Amino acid sequence: MPATQLRSIHDTIRSKADLERAASVARFFKTSPGQYGAGDKFLGIAVPVLRKIARTNRGLLLADTLELLHSPWHEERLVALLILVDAHERAEPDEGIALHRAYLANTAYVNNWDLVDTSAEELVGTHINGKDIRMLERLGRSKALWERRIAIIATFATIKQRNFQPTLAIAERLLGDEHDLIHKAVGWMLREVGNRDIDTERAFLERHAATMPRTALRYAIEKFTENERKKYMAMR
Repeated sequence: MPATQLRSIHDTIRSKADLERAASVARFFKTSPGQYGAGDKFLGIAVPVLRKIARTNRGLLLADTLELLHSPWHEERLVALLILVDAHERAEPDEGIALHRAYLANTAYVNNWDLVDTSAEELVGTHINGKDIRMLERLGRSKALWERRIAIIATFATIKQRNFQPTLAIAERLLGDEHDLIHKAVGWMLREVGNRDIDTERAFLERHAATMPRTALRYAIEKFTENERKKYMAMR
């Protein structure tokens, strides 16, 4: 690809900026001091527009994609991740491994929940090898909030394969996590397990509902009957 492609992406993204929308989006993603997105910068561009830019620039060189990922602008990082996900979906095995490793080497820039949720399943989850979850355990032990979220969201890939063990193991590890965004992610993945095997989810909840964070429990039982929801919430 020509060296000017990255500059063209920058120019295209900046041309779509909406400062009024940016202020609202920054509040939504909690960018004030002390909040989880503190210091992040937004241009105020809608996600469908960013997806179109990413599609138009599929095939961007990996080095340029990573440079885009290092941007201080949230939307540019999202475009970079969309390009990485697309490249990974189309990659030969060796190239896919290289993209996976590049992603793991740059998780410092995957630093908000939407960025994690866009990328972790494809770029990490598809590299989970059966019941070997050492990679996920390492991420789950991280001091970085977003690496811990990557650990649980990545298991969406194995859930879709009806391999629930990685999700259950990482969910159990993260039940004591202090952050609400982890609680939500854990509950969401448990709910996805239940969508495919309700008995497996119920067995997990029978063991952990009494001590798991309320937010995680509420997310996990969202599709249960009212009576079941009351039962599990009463166990808290």
